[in-house]
Amino acid sequence: MPASAHNPSAYDPAAHIPTRGSETRDSDGDWDDTVDYLVAGSGVAGLSAAITAKINGLDTLIVESESLWGGTTCISGGGLWVPNNPLMNRDGAQDSIDEALAYMDAVIGDVGPWTSRERKLAFLTAIPNYINLLRGEGVKWSRAKDYPDYYPDLPGGKIGRSIEVTSFNMRKLKGYQYLSRMKQGVPLPVRNDDFWLLSRAWSSPHGFLRGAQLVLRVLGRAIIGQQARGMGPALAGSLMHIARTHDIPVWLDSPITEVLIDDGRVIGAVVLHDGRARRIRTRRGVMLGAGGFARNTAWRQKYQGIPGWSAAPEGQMGTGIQAGMDVGGEIAMMEDAWWGAGVILKPGSNSFILGERSFPFSMVVDQKGNRYLNESESYVDFGHHMLEHNKVSPAIHSWLVTDARHTRRYLNTFALTAKKEMLAAGEIVMADTLNELIAKIGVEPAIFTATVARFNDFASNGVDRDFQRGRTAYDRYYGDPGIKPNPNLGSIERGPFHAFKVYPGDLGTKGGLVTDEFARVLRTDGSVIDGLYAAGNNTASVMGHTYPGPGASIAPAGVFAYIGALHAAQQAQNPAARPAAPSIASVEEAEKLQVAF
Repeated sequence: MPASAHNPSAYDPAAHIPTRGSETRDSDGDWDDTVDYLVAGSGVAGLSAAITAKINGLDTLIVESESLWGGTTCISGGGLWVPNNPLMNRDGAQDSIDEALAYMDAVIGDVGPWTSRERKLAFLTAIPNYINLLRGEGVKWSRAKDYPDYYPDLPGGKIGRSIEVTSFNMRKLKGYQYLSRMKQGVPLPVRNDDFWLLSRAWSSPHGFLRGAQLVLRVLGRAIIGQQARGMGPALAGSLMHIARTHDIPVWLDSPITEVLIDDGRVIGAVVLHDGRARRIRTRRGVMLGAGGFARNTAWRQKYQGIPGWSAAPEGQMGTGIQAGMDVGGEIAMMEDAWWGAGVILKPGSNSFILGERSFPFSMVVDQKGNRYLNESESYVDFGHHMLEHNKVSPAIHSWLVTDARHTRRYLNTFALTAKKEMLAAGEIVMADTLNELIAKIGVEPAIFTATVARFNDFASNGVDRDFQRGRTAYDRYYGDPGIKPNPNLGSIERGPFHAFKVYPGDLGTKGGLVTDEFARVLRTDGSVIDGLYAAGNNTASVMGHTYPGPGASIAPAGVFAYIGALHAAQQAQNPAARPAAPSIASVEEAEKLQVAF
């Protein structure tokens, strides 16, 4: 990669901005609109980039391809995995860039330029500034202090690195919330640890208490007239409220179709808006934050070999990725996604399951009846293992088999609204006895019977000798502390039994354009496409093929969007710009750049 790709001093924005008269295209008659910064997408990446650009003095426009804003962010859990964040420092929770980098190196490794040391350090360094910027604009953060990293036993692993928005009153958007994906998200002011404890509401005092607290919280907000939301809607709503406060325009139903380049630098883009193609001139650049390609069946078959069973919303077609590819942008990791266990609620509607597969009295088997993974492992590992196992034994779909105690003790969120439809479609099978279940789901009797016997022995002794389920703090987070000796293991022996079809679902794809530590899109030769930035699921993730902790998808989307917008604003012609983001080569340099909460 050329030295200039990582050397800010080699980047001279003034030398690349077309001046009036030097470009035949740069006349008033050839452009429909002119802005400093054009942002494609209205999820956490797009909104973070637009807010940062606007605050730093750039005239900014957001374009969203769908008729609803918020993207995948609005229907997500809304958490951000942000090591050494200001809330940890406030609480006295020990963390450092050095520990976080050691953990990221151990978990992620270096699989390409998108997981480089420079990008990891850029992410870690910018976290406090990004969190504090949004806090200063009114975002109310809450720390998930009990949520572990997904590999807490590896060097640098911690508990409590994830944060989320406490809640947000959607009425502050004055009606604009009804043009969001709010209704597709959780319709309550809940946080991630609420679900963690609510799932055990019938089996533990802590779970019951949290349920009672949530009821009071919901009633209290309703009494004072709030339309309170938590998780993804709270994050998306908070950011959109900031954008509207700063008068950042948002064009819905306006996909970006082409990036315009002259003399190697981005000078604008074509956007379909109000039924026609509009040529938009950009003085400082374009940010592609338009999401992945989770709903593009043709691309998923091409790159991943499956049609996809995604929980991501419609509209995730890869348009931003295509726009970057069309101007020479390199792509990587297109075969990967933010995988996990998925279920089909009804045709075209998929859901992601988490605690259900980790609770005791449950196990996952392939279509022959063999266990092949740790049911409680991180969801990206679960998806990878399902896809790998399917190459040697049919595992798409697999079966999540549960004992009656699983049904009675724990909250199965996906079955709350669609169990009747799932039963009718054969996505859920019920049986009074194991022999009846064997006949209904078609597993091989001898194999399944042996699997159940071996699993029950593990449950009795508390040690999963095959896959070590329940060994780590992350496994146990979604277990039941009332079950001894292992909170994740409970026997399969009491009917009625349920079997749920499980697919390699996902929260979105994680491959796309390759970017550097400034979120600039790179060509196949490693050079920078000046003025073109990308963040979020438009890009090959800095997290590589793994998922280090809760919110490791949303956090880099927001942080790199922030970094890219700062880079675009850091030009001598912009008196409102804040100090430039330097290239970071060491942990020591990174720690000096961080600010206090």
